[in-house]
Amino acid sequence: MISDSGVDGFEFAACRAGLRGKDELDVGLIVCRQPAAAAAVFTTNLVQAAPVILGRERIKSGRLQAVLVNSAIANACTGDEGLANARRCAALTARALDIDEEMALVSSTGVIGEQLEMARFEAVIPELAVSLSHSALPEVARAVMTTDTVPKIAGRQSRLRVDGPEVKISGIAKGAGMIMPNMATMLSFIMTDANISPVLLRDMLPGAVEQSFNRITVDGDTSTNDTVILMASGRSGGREINDPDSPEAAAFAGMLHDVTRDLALQIVADGEGATKLVTVQVRGALTDAEAELAARTVADSALVKTAFFGSDPNWGRIMAALGRSGAVFNPAETVISVDNSELVREGRLVSAAAERSAAQTMAQKKFTLTIDLRAGEAAAEIYTCDLSLDYVRINADYRT
Repeated sequence: MISDSGVDGFEFAACRAGLRGKDELDVGLIVCRQPAAAAAVFTTNLVQAAPVILGRERIKSGRLQAVLVNSAIANACTGDEGLANARRCAALTARALDIDEEMALVSSTGVIGEQLEMARFEAVIPELAVSLSHSALPEVARAVMTTDTVPKIAGRQSRLRVDGPEVKISGIAKGAGMIMPNMATMLSFIMTDANISPVLLRDMLPGAVEQSFNRITVDGDTSTNDTVILMASGRSGGREINDPDSPEAAAFAGMLHDVTRDLALQIVADGEGATKLVTVQVRGALTDAEAELAARTVADSALVKTAFFGSDPNWGRIMAALGRSGAVFNPAETVISVDNSELVREGRLVSAAAERSAAQTMAQKKFTLTIDLRAGEAAAEIYTCDLSLDYVRINADYRT
């Protein structure tokens, strides 16, 4: 069963601070009324935004109560002043909520190199603190949008054991460009009422991220602000889940993976200028690493992605990308299919009819490109989109 809004123990608020220069939501607040078990994963980019620097420092405690988020300004490449502003925003949030300052984090997305306008945050943070609502998660999802065209929300609820309490997980994400590898220009905030230890959350979250947010690509760029934060209020009750080998832990990990994958696919489907969601599935590789490498190379190829946009089954571009990927295989044994129809067999086009059929399938908004390298047993999937004329327009005008 899907739950896309409230989770017991959490409240939300969003407002218009004028950061975008438009009458749009641009600041949001996520609050747990008691210290929640928490874990986070951040960007691997060497250039890291001030909120990421602060977040890495504070998440070590494994406890968190509040996250203040904003769009329009990334607070990245802003030096000591930017870090001081991030700390100031966290302090203002903690004061407004009457919580320990170390329990508050901030997260930002937007234009790199600009300083936060602190007067705007000083004005709206108290307003957010008094307007918290159990049902306002969709508004926070809108507040973090930049070039996104739609808010991204996902949720699941289930019993982790037959006689146990029902557990809910809800998450939001933003992201449409600068996607790949190792997350994206994306923020994601995931809340659950599960009673689960911080240590287990810290162990689970990287695995869920690896199989979801780290498996998407829009344009091959990695951001300075990427952040995924997971918080657990414990309000569902029942005994604490702290054994990684328990059935409850496995069930929770499955729910978490479902939510992160759902959000990841929403990001790709909303890629800047994208018109199609494409799953690139590689199988028959020698190793898992080579399978992923081959899939990533194809999924991130500008030539392949423009062919997706044109509904052109240009299998030569796919073969060329595979050949430079670093995966070991025999091109003369390769099989390429679009959905369930073979396009290439033994490294050669099956027929003109197969090419026409593939073109019709590629005109759909969603399809799977399957590549069998016939070299081993390993497999991997990467999720991508087409590269359209609008991608250039959006990014050429991003700051104007």
